[in-house]
Amino acid sequence: MIELEEGILSKVITTRPSLSHKGDYGRILLIGGSENYGGAIIMATEGAINAGAGLITVATHSVNLSALHSRDPEAMFIDWRDKNLAKSIQKMDVIVCGPGLGTSDFAKIVLKTLAANISSDQVVVLDANTLDLISQDLSLLPQAKLIFTPHQMEWQRLSQIKIPFQSDTANLVALKNLPNSTDKILVLKSNHTHIYDQSGKIYVNSTGNPGMATGGTGDTLAGIIGGFVAQFGYSMDTVAAAVYLHSLAADEIYRTNYIVRPTAISQKLPQLMKKYSNIK
Repeated sequence: MIELEEGILSKVITTRPSLSHKGDYGRILLIGGSENYGGAIIMATEGAINAGAGLITVATHSVNLSALHSRDPEAMFIDWRDKNLAKSIQKMDVIVCGPGLGTSDFAKIVLKTLAANISSDQVVVLDANTLDLISQDLSLLPQAKLIFTPHQMEWQRLSQIKIPFQSDTANLVALKNLPNSTDKILVLKSNHTHIYDQSGKIYVNSTGNPGMATGGTGDTLAGIIGGFVAQFGYSMDTVAAAVYLHSLAADEIYRTNYIVRPTAISQKLPQLMKKYSNIK
């Protein structure tokens, strides 16, 4: 087990070359935000934007369009009932699915659309309600490079490992046994988040604070992970850097604030990324 330190940030975050454009920093699609949970997909979107993803599209319920564009005009929109959603999925480097998705029959249709249109060289970040739906039907699991971001109860439902009996060994076995992909990374969220990959490598996050115990923190993390992978590639180090940065930003806020709003975490990211891109 390796404890994450700030060196992971300077290892992953690179200085942007002068000759570059938005297409060089990844195309990402975020899917989620039912009628009652539009805030979740907006917070995930802000995480991806502030983490530096180049082109961002949000597939969500149409009721969320005004709020999305008011807060995040950088993001493009597609109605998740649009027949062109399948084509949008096919064009993306990274898909983040789950924040505010819900568990309705329509949510299952969205997951089936994702699974039917994904390819093995794309990356899918699976978060929140997506994990509950997949735990009920493993055929919904996309065949792609996968990143799971459950909290421990969601992981219990998906892995069938009870929380008192979860261990690093059991978590690695459960991750390897999930079907449909040979490339899988698990981000098991807790006060000290553990990150696992197929090779047996384990990172443990050393940053974080109780002020982060508020709704939307995990949605924001999913967006940051998606933004990092879109720019810096799919790897254990990239995911670990996203996790560490998310908590590091929160720790800076917590020094002078009793609670840490997820949207405040996102606002901190560009400044911190600039700092660590210059440290080599």
